[in-house]
Amino acid sequence: MPAVSKGDGMRGLAVFISDIRNCKSKEAEIKRINKELANIRSKFKGDKALDGYSKKKYVCKLLFIFLLGHDIDFGHMEAVNLLSSNKYTEKQIGYLFISVLVNSNSELIRLINNAIKNDLSSRNPTFMCLALHCIANVGSREMAEAFAGEIPRILVAGDTMDSVKQSAALCLLRLYKTSPDLVLMGEWTSRVVHLLNDQHMGVVTAAISLITCLSQKNPDEFKTCVSLAVSRLSRIVSSASTDLQDYTYYFVPAPWLSCKLLRLLQCYPPPEDGAVKGRLVECLETILNKAQEPPKSKKVQHSNAKNAILFEAISLIIHYDSEPNLLVRACNQLGQFLQHRETNLRYLALESMCTLASSEFSHEAVKTHIETVINALKTERDVSVRQRAADLLYAMCDRSNAKQIVAEMLSYLETADYSIREEMVLKVAILAEKYAVDYSWYVDTILNLIRIAGDYVSEEVWYRVIQIVINRDDVQGYAAKTVFEALQAPACHENMVKVGGYILGEFGNLIAGDPRSSPLVQFNLLHSKFHLCSVPTRALLLSAYIKFINLFPETKATIQEVLRSDSQIRNSDVELQQRAVEYLKLSSIASTDVLATVLEEMPPFPERESSILAKLKKKKGPGAVSVSELEDGKREGGELNGGGDRGSDTSAIAASNASTPSPSADLLGLRSSAPVGSAAPSAGSLLVDVFSEAGPAALSAGVNDDGFLRFVCKNNGVLFENQLLQIGIKSEYRQNLGRMYLFYGNKTSVQFSGFTTTVSCPGELQSHLNVQTKPVEPLVEGGAQVQQVINIECLNDFVDAPLLNIKFRYGGALQNLTLKLPVTVNKFFQPTEMASHDFFQRWKQLSLPQQEAQKIFKAGHGMDTEVLKAKLLGLGTALLENVDPNPENYVCAGVIQTKAQQVGCLLRLEPNAQAQMYRLTLRSSKDTVSSVCSELLADQF
Repeated sequence: MPAVSKGDGMRGLAVFISDIRNCKSKEAEIKRINKELANIRSKFKGDKALDGYSKKKYVCKLLFIFLLGHDIDFGHMEAVNLLSSNKYTEKQIGYLFISVLVNSNSELIRLINNAIKNDLSSRNPTFMCLALHCIANVGSREMAEAFAGEIPRILVAGDTMDSVKQSAALCLLRLYKTSPDLVLMGEWTSRVVHLLNDQHMGVVTAAISLITCLSQKNPDEFKTCVSLAVSRLSRIVSSASTDLQDYTYYFVPAPWLSCKLLRLLQCYPPPEDGAVKGRLVECLETILNKAQEPPKSKKVQHSNAKNAILFEAISLIIHYDSEPNLLVRACNQLGQFLQHRETNLRYLALESMCTLASSEFSHEAVKTHIETVINALKTERDVSVRQRAADLLYAMCDRSNAKQIVAEMLSYLETADYSIREEMVLKVAILAEKYAVDYSWYVDTILNLIRIAGDYVSEEVWYRVIQIVINRDDVQGYAAKTVFEALQAPACHENMVKVGGYILGEFGNLIAGDPRSSPLVQFNLLHSKFHLCSVPTRALLLSAYIKFINLFPETKATIQEVLRSDSQIRNSDVELQQRAVEYLKLSSIASTDVLATVLEEMPPFPERESSILAKLKKKKGPGAVSVSELEDGKREGGELNGGGDRGSDTSAIAASNASTPSPSADLLGLRSSAPVGSAAPSAGSLLVDVFSEAGPAALSAGVNDDGFLRFVCKNNGVLFENQLLQIGIKSEYRQNLGRMYLFYGNKTSVQFSGFTTTVSCPGELQSHLNVQTKPVEPLVEGGAQVQQVINIECLNDFVDAPLLNIKFRYGGALQNLTLKLPVTVNKFFQPTEMASHDFFQRWKQLSLPQQEAQKIFKAGHGMDTEVLKAKLLGLGTALLENVDPNPENYVCAGVIQTKAQQVGCLLRLEPNAQAQMYRLTLRSSKDTVSSVCSELLADQF
């Protein structure tokens, strides 16, 4: 509501507001309002025509009464009449009343539309702005139908005032959000995009909000905005604070526009044009450099503006995930914020580093801050910051630091806030299982977890420890001994009793030789907890007792006496009573052989993904799991129930072919279980969320291989994304076998129907690769995700890659997409360690010209040592240290495993930092392998 000024009059309004404020009670206020409403109604219905001033005053009073929370059912026509006034103040009040009180179904909407059309065609910039503001505020479908064709014309017209252009852009954005089907840019597209070059910064700021929204839905139509956005960003970033005086905020040039430009660029993949990409990299480097400069002002507004741009730039760097130097620099910059005195900055730094931990280029850099993050977990006063610190520890964990991180998390659990304890417990359980090479450590960790936070240990956690103990013979005796000792504590959590009852019932015989843990001692220990437990736990203990009779016949009489007691055989709980009666009868009449058969040891559980992951997904809520978990496979990643490296134990893949998937791979947590018969990811995998902020790309009828080369040296990530669909990929290989998980995410709110996928091997590839696919669900609900499993067997070395064809209907239109699946011959490498003497002896043996492939090429990325090592390890070979006489060179060795033969391969990479050049030499026992691997690798450096 406009301020009341002396020149404007409206003394009656000022007096009315004063009366309302002076009311001593609610009843007095209502009485005064009713008196005023009666007066206004009589004025509107009176014979005497009201002038514009009086209408404005009374409409203002009605608006004030409405804002106090009272219903207004008259005065609308008077407000509409004010729209035809030529006085600004009267027209303004009319538009204000309509924006607040008139709904889209009003009978007056036609009259309002006519008044708006008159103002839009008046060419009076003030009246045009008022009309545009009203359209945006109401934003109804009727408004969109009436003005969606007119507003773009006003926006791009050469004679339109800058202030009107700003209002038109934001008005069009509002209409597009409410009725996207009615706002068709068509011929206006290129002219709207070129508003990014407008002289007026306010027009650019308004236009970029519109272009960003349009780009998210129609990326192909607006892809020309990338180069213009980079150009505009470059001019802002390289300018001094004095160059853009009107748009400089506390010595930071155009911070809001800079953030919007960086956000727009996140809608697209990295620019293909080398010059544009180079200019963008320069901008990002400049932003990172400016973050290191001393502040030009001590005021918080300066640092807020500067950091806002920095964090958007880091988000863009993470989105591209293709510039190793920028990723490492971003990580180092965020590392400085971890100890900043401003809590919000520490929170944002931890959150961004969680995503950086997913990148193969910056994971090692993130790990260097582990001590700072652990300190934040212990000392931060804000629980939300502590939670982000726990998330970052979880994301940066790998085999090298798993024990340290798990120990710190366990230590923190004892004093952790109750609101995050359950999530912390799940994360500790997942990490302990994922990176358990020594399974006695895993058992100790889970039992310690139950001891510290037993109330927050869900069934999934203690179920899982039992599954793993049963599946691994080498840990059963240790588990029985450890759980026996844990049960001797005076105060023992019920979950510990459950684990103890199950494990001692199965493997108590492994520790029965020690007099301190004789059968009767074990039984008495368990039974001493019986009366303190709930009904389900008592039922489990009764089952453990009958198992004892089979394991230890000497305990039969004692246990039968317990089963025969009135407290069991006449128990009020039907389940306990039935178990006691049946177990007593079984132990009495069954022969030893029958008893041994009925009560034999539990068979191993089928290997499958841990249900703890699904539990964590639900705990964090839809969409809360970051892409860092999708990317986790790039690290050494231990295998559950089998901690081997990628060259070991091919039976693990074969065994898991029959496994069932866990709901943890469900993006939105909508399914409680997955379809039977489809395979699950390896148990070493983390939760998968393929809805990252990656930029959209267009569906194409041709073969799309944009993401293919990104996966030569990594196995997990986002393969493809556009405005409709995102495809995440997760794969694992052992010897000549591989398994790939594809996650198809529907990014829209509309169902995909007829969703089908086909994997084909073109030409000779059919005889070199055996590919088997599991069927995928034909319907993909809006916002949902479906999973597909592909099993791969390498029969012989190969050159081409399989093709994935996806077809589905969206809004009635058939969508057809063909992608190259990132299955390359190097995926079947088994790393081979060699001494210096053996390496060069074998190098000389592979000296035939056809056995060697050599490429000399310009460096396409930075020549950072850690990045180079990460890529060579990601190739699948073993990186051999201290082998080459020149310490600057890198040598690797590996064997490609195929069904037909094994192909040894040696690699030598010689970087020349001064010339920014590489020489890559590969020698293998088969000429085709050398040439294929050299072609693949040359594009990675």
